[in-house]
Amino acid sequence: MNLILLGPPGAGKGTQAARLEKLYGFKQLSTGDMLRAAVASGGALGKEVKAIMDRGDLVPDDVIVRMISERITAPDCRDGFILDGFPRTVPQARALDRVLAEKGLRLDHVIELRVDDAVLVARISGRYACASCGANYHDTNRKPRVAGVCDACGGTEFVRRKDDNAGVVATRLKAYHGQTAPLLPYYRERGILASVDGMASIEAVAKEVDQIIGKSGK
Repeated sequence: MNLILLGPPGAGKGTQAARLEKLYGFKQLSTGDMLRAAVASGGALGKEVKAIMDRGDLVPDDVIVRMISERITAPDCRDGFILDGFPRTVPQARALDRVLAEKGLRLDHVIELRVDDAVLVARISGRYACASCGANYHDTNRKPRVAGVCDACGGTEFVRRKDDNAGVVATRLKAYHGQTAPLLPYYRERGILASVDGMASIEAVAKEVDQIIGKSGK
């Protein structure tokens, strides 16, 4: 089964993708991870990507599409894949359609996680992590059991990502609504789009996602 998870930053796409991969064997594919893996491989495409990134340029669509075209035929995608972070625009979606058609593949479902902007700003700007082990916390939603002490490793130093602040989040949301949101009618017209309330609990979101793809959660 081949899926796309859509939604603004902080909507929970990564959480659901990781869960689906663990339960059902659909390989989670994020463009960021694929770019890093391509560079690390030292292959021709990886060298091309590295040269682009070293210049500080954005990796163009045609390179991303070639990278995805190679990746989805790997053995670990045999049971299906989940695209997280691609496509971001309608032209990218059309390019993906062409690649899948050439390989005799198709998208089964495109699942949108809907979350209000105000909720996302609070959700993302409140995130922080243990500096030692990377365990994730939140100012209101997930505090350590003992204030200032990591539940996982006992560390006492915590860090926040520089881009996890209200101003940066607002900019990222503006970009999402301007570029990525038009994907919704594109996939709706094809009859493969479903929407889930991303403001519900992780468990409730998971149940809805499983119902959409015709699976029973474990």
